[in-house]
Amino acid sequence: MEHTHVVAGLTSPVEVVYDRWGVPHVRAHGAEDAFVAQGFTAARDRLFQLDLWRRRGLGLLSEVLGERYLERDRAARLFLYRGDMEAEWSAYGEGVHRIAELFTTGINAYVDLTAREPGLLGPEFAELGFTPDRWAPEDLARVRSHGLYANVEKELARALTLRDLGHEAEDLRAVREPGGPLHVPEGLDLDVLHPEVLDVYRLACAPLDLSGAAPPRAAHEPDGSNNWVIGAERTATGRPILANDPHRAVGDPALRYLTHLSCPEFDVIGAGEPALPGVSIGHNGHVAFGLTIFPIDQEDLYVYELHPDDPGRYRHRDGWRALETVTERVPVRGGPDREVRLEFTVHGPLVRSDPERNAAFAVRAAWLEPGMAPYLGSVQYMRARNGRDFRDALRVWGAPGENQVYADAEGIGWIAAGRVPVRPNWDGSLPVPGDGSHEWAGFHSGGDLPAAHRPEQGWFASANEYNTHRAPGWAPFTVTRDWAAPLRYERIAEELSARADWTIEDTCRLQGDHVSPVARAALTVLDGLPDTFPGTAQALELLRDSGWNGTMAVDLPQPTLFEHWFAHRLRPSLLHERLLRTVGPERVEAAVAALTPDPDRAADPRVCLRLLAEAVLSERGRALVARSLGAAHRDLAERLGPPGPAWHWGEHHFARLDHPLAALPDPPLWARGRRVARPGSADTVDLTASDSSGRQYHGASFRIVVDVGSWDESVAVNAPGQSGDPRDPHRDDLTDLWARGRHFPLLYSREAVDRHRASTLHLVPAAS
Repeated sequence: MEHTHVVAGLTSPVEVVYDRWGVPHVRAHGAEDAFVAQGFTAARDRLFQLDLWRRRGLGLLSEVLGERYLERDRAARLFLYRGDMEAEWSAYGEGVHRIAELFTTGINAYVDLTAREPGLLGPEFAELGFTPDRWAPEDLARVRSHGLYANVEKELARALTLRDLGHEAEDLRAVREPGGPLHVPEGLDLDVLHPEVLDVYRLACAPLDLSGAAPPRAAHEPDGSNNWVIGAERTATGRPILANDPHRAVGDPALRYLTHLSCPEFDVIGAGEPALPGVSIGHNGHVAFGLTIFPIDQEDLYVYELHPDDPGRYRHRDGWRALETVTERVPVRGGPDREVRLEFTVHGPLVRSDPERNAAFAVRAAWLEPGMAPYLGSVQYMRARNGRDFRDALRVWGAPGENQVYADAEGIGWIAAGRVPVRPNWDGSLPVPGDGSHEWAGFHSGGDLPAAHRPEQGWFASANEYNTHRAPGWAPFTVTRDWAAPLRYERIAEELSARADWTIEDTCRLQGDHVSPVARAALTVLDGLPDTFPGTAQALELLRDSGWNGTMAVDLPQPTLFEHWFAHRLRPSLLHERLLRTVGPERVEAAVAALTPDPDRAADPRVCLRLLAEAVLSERGRALVARSLGAAHRDLAERLGPPGPAWHWGEHHFARLDHPLAALPDPPLWARGRRVARPGSADTVDLTASDSSGRQYHGASFRIVVDVGSWDESVAVNAPGQSGDPRDPHRDDLTDLWARGRHFPLLYSREAVDRHRASTLHLVPAAS
């Protein structure tokens, strides 16, 4: 199948070969044409997704969805980049502004084509009754709220727990690494804080909900992703291997988009977000590269004293400072434009004003500084010719913070990248007064951050865990104290250390590893439990006596019992026992509820494992644990009957990759994804965090394993498929592969691609 399109902005013809898995292989005569073609193909395959990305980020949803999105648009506009654009473009390094122009030229060429040929538009546009808009290059840089941020949420939660329940309760809520005393900043009045302080921030950063009914809430924790590199001395072929499976929200369309850009200047293949030029994860025939979140604390919540007679002024240094106010007009579908008022302090967007408490709140975010648009810096490092070039390119990386691993013919390595605010007199764990007493003093970046080149063990892995101590000779400073639990990393390290004959197939299996480190740790304490409580003997028989090793497979009943016990019976019981001593019987139930995570979010298991290990040291504690285990077994037996197929994990743990339109009151049939059973859990290498219904909301929808030097042996998967158009066969053709932990060949050489050619686009320049 072949199609030809005239594309404004091209200087020479471009051939785009789509392989049988829907990956476009762009063959251009120059780099500029390659970026135009990338924009065109991204729009061809993901136009509705791109249009919503832009509208959500710029605060233009009301224009097409109506007045109920006005507050969301206002929130998004608060968190746009509003600085000098010349400084913005120069911060990324030479050529990035031009690349943004070329990429958006390609998007606009396809948008213009749909205006001439409306049949090219996906059915989403007809369903909602609007057409896509054209892009400006600045859109790529100004939109900041699509990144992975959450630190101010942690600051607020920590402050509220300290105020309401005390330091010991805070130690039961979350783990801080490295440890140390938690000091309330001098001058901070905890009494003015409340959970709604960050509602506007949440509204700006939350995924789009087309039901229009969901209240703002804290985003799911961005604490997932794995990557690792294995040196040539530890593989069966003598070639390095790189693996990456970033964990984000799962849905339809896929968050990432695979592409292959080939021209005389570079030949790069891999994935990025479809709204951005270049490739973030992949290889270029010289260097392979992959990323996970390195959770730099790039935010602070500032708390201000308002002037008692004028809520438009706040105390700062030795006087009162007026809020900066910007008024903007927002187009609204079905009505006149509406004005929104945006207010800013010296630190950043004002997210709440509370005259009754004489307080106001603003967020300072490093990601609102020049050069901090999420992932835009990828266009620099994707052109590196070797590991040294790659490391140099990352010196200008801004946001989000990343663990970047790389491999080339000369070796492997890891670099932490991003900008870390310098906080001279506090560590970022709690909100701070906005009176000028707690100010940033620049940034750590580039060569200041930890790195490891050619690590002695012959491999390096990261999984968002506390890892700065693994950098030889690094001069430490506080990056954050909020790291993911190290359980996934420890499982990966256990496997990588155990052998020196790794293959691509073995690496794929490790990406799909479903052994729960939490279950393995908990199983070690079951031997000493009494079995005299109702249901306990049956539970012990299933978990301990069956020989189960913690594998969270879809066809086993043990994962269902274990997860229900650990989250819904064991954790509340242990918290109740500990908090009873701390807050007393009158407040203990409320305290347990306050420390129990939202049922739609996965909890950090480290606190529960620590309390469990302490509990089984006493007879009273062992009885408490045994009683909770029996209660969990009885819960399932009452609901599901005796252990059997109804208890199998896949019956209760699943994915359904829904389109955003599935949230409509009367959604089209194609918007609802297929239900597929999912192994794993929130703690396995193949992370499959689920909500209270058992539905997976977080995990690796994209995986890649690169054979460094034999590039055609590399593999990938991208669920549900490469296309976002419900009419396209590549919209959902990779879901089954993904659900089974399989991959497809990520073909690189021209010969291999041509053998699997499914269709061809011929893009030709417009007549001069």
